[in-house]
Amino acid sequence: MISTKGRYALRVMMDLAEHDGEAYIPLKDVAERQNISKKYLEIIVKELVGGGLIAGVSGKGGGYRLCRKPCDYPIGEILELTEGSLATVACLAAGAAPCERASDCKTLPMWAEYDKLTHDFFYKKRLSDLI
Repeated sequence: MISTKGRYALRVMMDLAEHDGEAYIPLKDVAERQNISKKYLEIIVKELVGGGLIAGVSGKGGGYRLCRKPCDYPIGEILELTEGSLATVACLAAGAAPCERASDCKTLPMWAEYDKLTHDFFYKKRLSDLI
């Protein structure tokens, strides 16, 4: 399940994309337009900046803006940054320890197929598709 953190991150990214002609966009403006707590958005944008998805400048004239064009942001990248792995089961997550039962697991092919569908769905969609 995608949490509010992931959904709000998408809304922030969409808002920044929609107001891309402006220099840096103050977070209070995004918070007001999206009707989301500025305090909560501060946590989210910190992750987005840390992940290199947006750039931030503090002080007068400061705020946030996208680092790339909206068409260059796969939705999956945004969600994985804010949510962590989108793997459908723990054994398929990146960096997971090898499962002792993998060779005998009759459900693993189903989970792997579902995992690929989920991954491909979110990575084929772009931020530009949502705006």
